[in-house]
Amino acid sequence: MKSIVIGVIGADVHAVGNKIIDYTLQNAGYNVINIGVLSSQEDFINAAIETDAKMILVSSLYGHGEIDCRGMRDKCIEAGIGNILLYVGGNIVVGKQNFDEVRRRFIDMGFNRVYAPGTPIEKALKDIREDLGD
Repeated sequence: MKSIVIGVIGADVHAVGNKIIDYTLQNAGYNVINIGVLSSQEDFINAAIETDAKMILVSSLYGHGEIDCRGMRDKCIEAGIGNILLYVGGNIVVGKQNFDEVRRRFIDMGFNRVYAPGTPIEKALKDIREDLGD
């Protein structure tokens, strides 16, 4: 069973979406390590190392995900898990911005998949299965 680390990054306390993601991924057969809310990049990375996770899925709803996620790929590389899949989704930027531009910025930061606000978890699940080879 492949492990996926999920959580809500930064000073964000939005837990409902996190619980839905957790439930959906568990029902799809994944071992979910849910580090909860108010999580740092290091919390995600340490959990991934400890559980040999294949993916980190970062959620953010309070709009500061872009700031909170900067440098995460570099920290993964430094920690020896440079090839781990990085997903991010939710309200990850402040204000109304062109999402194609937002996606490009996160891809440039090293994220493999970037989801717009309101994207159903089923869409991400399809990508997860494809990326993990399930």
